[in-house]
Amino acid sequence: MRSLPRAAPAGRAPVLALARRAFRDARVRTISFVYLFALYAYIQPIGYRDGFPTVAERVGFAHSFSNNKAVRLFYGEPHNLLSVSGYTAWRVGGTLAIFAAIFGLFAAVRALRTEEDAGRQELVLAGIVARRTAYLSSIAAIAAGTVLLWAGESAGFIVAGLPAGGSMYLALATVSIVPVCAGVGALASQLAPTRRMALELGGAVLGVWFLLRVIADTASGVTWLRWLTPLGWAEQLRPFAGAKPLVLVLPVVSAALLLWLAARINASRDIGTGVPPARDSAEPRLGLLSSPMAQALRSERSSLIVWLASVGGFAYVLGVVAKSSSSAGISKNLNRELGKLGTGSIVTPTGYLGFTFIFFVLVISVFACAQIGMARHEEAEQRLETLLSLPVARRRWLGGRMALAACAAAAISLTAGLLAWVGAESGGASISLGKMIEAGANCLPVAFLFLGLAALAYAIVPRASSAIAYGLLSVAFLWDLVGSLLGVPKWLVELTPFTHIGLVPAQPFRVGDAAIMLAIAAACALAAAWVFARRDLTGA
Repeated sequence: MRSLPRAAPAGRAPVLALARRAFRDARVRTISFVYLFALYAYIQPIGYRDGFPTVAERVGFAHSFSNNKAVRLFYGEPHNLLSVSGYTAWRVGGTLAIFAAIFGLFAAVRALRTEEDAGRQELVLAGIVARRTAYLSSIAAIAAGTVLLWAGESAGFIVAGLPAGGSMYLALATVSIVPVCAGVGALASQLAPTRRMALELGGAVLGVWFLLRVIADTASGVTWLRWLTPLGWAEQLRPFAGAKPLVLVLPVVSAALLLWLAARINASRDIGTGVPPARDSAEPRLGLLSSPMAQALRSERSSLIVWLASVGGFAYVLGVVAKSSSSAGISKNLNRELGKLGTGSIVTPTGYLGFTFIFFVLVISVFACAQIGMARHEEAEQRLETLLSLPVARRRWLGGRMALAACAAAAISLTAGLLAWVGAESGGASISLGKMIEAGANCLPVAFLFLGLAALAYAIVPRASSAIAYGLLSVAFLWDLVGSLLGVPKWLVELTPFTHIGLVPAQPFRVGDAAIMLAIAAACALAAAWVFARRDLTGA
């Protein structure tokens, strides 16, 4: 009798199907990052070529910035600022490497821990799919997204006129961080019992890596610290400045080890748990259970502490290095060209801190959007349905979440201003405490504006609210950076709220612009509460 064909091992056949589904689920985030990488890669060489057309101007630029610690903090160590390609490798590599790290962490946590928290992974594993197959399909989807990032960034460089080979190598140096951070996210997804804790654990690791890179680039005698962080490995690859491709061995080996360790833990861990597993019994903790707002604070307090510590610590470092900008010797013409490049004035400590606090505006706005995202997560997990079955008004609940987010954003902003002043005093720069507190408060109008917009998006289209909020914020910030370089009309550039922020403490606080943004934020918050009270709850 003719024998039947041998069946394929369980879990091998659906790998591609599961990978396609995971890639499709993450397509909005992936496409957004690809556009970001491509646009930023295109704008920087074009802007430098137009802003510094002569050798003399480039020599002045290189002389001003080659030893400027305040600028190195953001972009790393420059190697060849006299050429368009060398400038691009410094400016783009230092910035997009950080975004690549964020992409890798979020992609891994989304593909692994979020699927478990939502209960979808359990349904997948209930069929013929093995855990190893599901894990490999998630990693394959992240790898496909990484290839798209590399292609988009390479295309941006090539279209801007950079050599094709060097462009692809620079893009490779940038995205080489993605698999390492994906490994961190995968491991954190096994160790932490929830998505939020996995993101906090992975974010803490990324913060340490960034701090090591900052110290290596700004302090003397400790350049060896670059070898301890993937962000430093990206610098050591030296695109357009004496390439060292052998350094790629470090991210490849590190990513392989992290992903292998995560796979081993994933194979033996119970679904929906972390390592170590949660205890069945513990001492009762009854604090902060008096109201829905207090309960939200209870659930978010560890995250708030992480945000306060991270933003405050970075603000302190910025204050310490602020004085180094006072000796830059930048001419008025050079400073004007820097403004065209999106760098702003960094001639004095106050000018430098005013410029850097624009990034705190972005960070605190991200925090505000994340708080509304957590409210949506509570609804998606159907915890909100139970809460609203009690005598709790819908408007009161959403209003409490927005109030908590606003108070927490204010605390983070003022902490940043205070610790930046402490750092500036430690570094020998004399800046008024009141001015730095004002610089912290200057972050709030934009943050409150995006808080209101995120809440309104959540009330109207809850499932797409996070994508809408983060998308609007990303577009607004990028338009502020590159809009002036595109030659568009001034009124079009000023559509982003970031252009209406005074660079406090170097410039005065723009009361009128702040009042308009706060009024729009309040209107969005009221509209969100009105709409939310009238719509049905939706699941994941």
